[in-house]
Order: sequence, then structure tokens, then C-alpha cells
Amino acid sequence: MISTSARLLRLVSLLSARPSWTCAELAGRMEVTERTVRRDVARLRELGYGVESEPGPWGGYRLRGGTRMPPLVLDEEEALAVAVALREAALSGVLGSDQAALSALLKLRQALPPRVAERLGEMDAAFVHTPRPDEPQIAPGMLLELATACRQGERARLSYRDRAGKATVREVDPHRLVHTGRRWYFVARDVTRGEWRTFRADRVTQIRSTGRAAELVDPPDPALLVSRGIASGAYPLYVTVRLPLPMNRALRLVPPTVGAHRADGPDATVVEIGGPDADGLAAYLLSLGTPLRVLSPDAVRQALLRRTRRLFEGNGGDLTAQE
Repeated sequence: MISTSARLLRLVSLLSARPSWTCAELAGRMEVTERTVRRDVARLRELGYGVESEPGPWGGYRLRGGTRMPPLVLDEEEALAVAVALREAALSGVLGSDQAALSALLKLRQALPPRVAERLGEMDAAFVHTPRPDEPQIAPGMLLELATACRQGERARLSYRDRAGKATVREVDPHRLVHTGRRWYFVARDVTRGEWRTFRADRVTQIRSTGRAAELVDPPDPALLVSRGIASGAYPLYVTVRLPLPMNRALRLVPPTVGAHRADGPDATVVEIGGPDADGLAAYLLSLGTPLRVLSPDAVRQALLRRTRRLFEGNGGDLTAQE
């Protein structure tokens, strides 16, 4: 005889499989009496399942959505399908900056039976994620390893390659993962340097727990730390512009991952933006589609004027006629 818990899970699975069941059908499928079915239905209702019943000889039971989410029962193939979908959602950034997919995948993998988890691991090794042209490739399973490190709260040994390809191994206290829409960043405290750092997840080659507790002393806002790090990255050239917009609107137009902002009164914001060269920065400023004033340097101001002049003349404008 199966346990009550297993029988309740079996009943939920049956009720989820089709719109309606008679009591006799359920009893036959579960190999129990109709009285047991009615008793189990009462237990499910106590647990928060919305099980509705229809009286009469042709009546039965059906499962409806309730206000509380009960445990979800998945068979082996369904669990694998959900795990694969969550993995792709996390890697592709389809949910924007929301880490719900990664968090749900981590919880699901921890709850899977060993046989199902092993199959998922085999699929992870076989699947290849193809990024967009401007999106870096992340090793399969690396996001889950980094997320696990953050959840465990243990000091870890991180193998990492910087932008120049130099490999280093350092001890870190993991804190959070941050997704910017294009890349994943791992926020951790560098134990040797005693400072909080951001690491690009696609440059992490390995992470291993040391078994010692992490020391998260005065942890920073992870999203803000990543934004500042990106905005202050090493660029050959920087432009400073004044936007006639309050800070909240300027941040929507130029994300904090692109520029460093400071208010210039209640209705204007000064933004510093880095780029490859004067012409590239001029093209970006033009794409903003809003009035602005270039404060410095003059090279970007002249490049913006040249682009504006070519655009004006290309659309039938005559600068001499305007003078």
C-alpha cells in the first residue's frame, strides 16, 4: 500500500491531467476505494488546492487555480523540459534584468532526484548556447555554479581571465549575480585585496568552495557596483554632455551602465560617457534623439556638428541659405 503523501501527489497529478474525473474513475486509477478518494480530496482542499466537485451520478472532480500555489508535480520528462527552458531563459536574458529564471532553475535542480539530475547534467554538456553577435559566450552550467556559490555563503577559489587574457586564481567571498541585459557579472569580495569587485561571468573558468564561511562585511548594492564599474571602464575617450532633463529621465535615456550621472539643478543632468573615438561618441549622442550640449571635449563637439551637417545636407538642406 502506498503512503498517504504519495497517494495525494498521484491524485494531484491525475486531476491536473484532464478537466474532470468521476470519483469512480479516480478510484480505479489509484486502486483505492471511492471513500478514500473523497477523503483525499478533502485533504487536498485543506492544503490549499482548489478542487471543485459536481453532484449527481455524472458529476466528478476538477482542479481549478487557487489563491495559493500548491506543490507542482512533474514527471521526469516534464522536469527536464522545464529545466532546459529555464536554463535558456537565464542565458538569453529574455527576462531582462530579472534573475527569476536562474533562481527557479537552481531550486529545481536541487530538488530533482539523482537520476533526473544526472540526465539534466548530460543535456547541459551536450547543449551549446549561441549568443547574439555582441553577447559573450558563457560556459554551460557556469551561471548555476556561480549562483550556488552565492547561496552557499562559503568562501570560494575563483579562476578568472581578465580582458588581456591573463589567468589568475583568487579567493573570494561570493555575494550576488547581476544581469545587465547583455552580460552577467559576479559580485564578490576579493579576500586578498580586501575590496568588493565585479567579475564578468563569461571570463570565469572555474569556481570551487573552500568550505570556509564567507565574510560579507558591509556588502554593497550589487547592481550599483556593476553599473559604476561599467560606466567608469577604461575607454580611449570620454565626452561630457548636459541634458535638459531631470535625473530620473536622464537615467532612462542613458542607462547607468553607459554613463556617470550628476544632477545640474532640478531640470538638467550632466552625463559622462566613454567611447572608442570622437566619431563613435557623436553617433551615440545623435541616436539619443534629444537636445543636448557637449561640454567637452571639442573633438566630439566637432564630430557631432559634422554628422549633423551631413544629415542636414543629405535631406535637401542648404546651410548657406540659412545664414
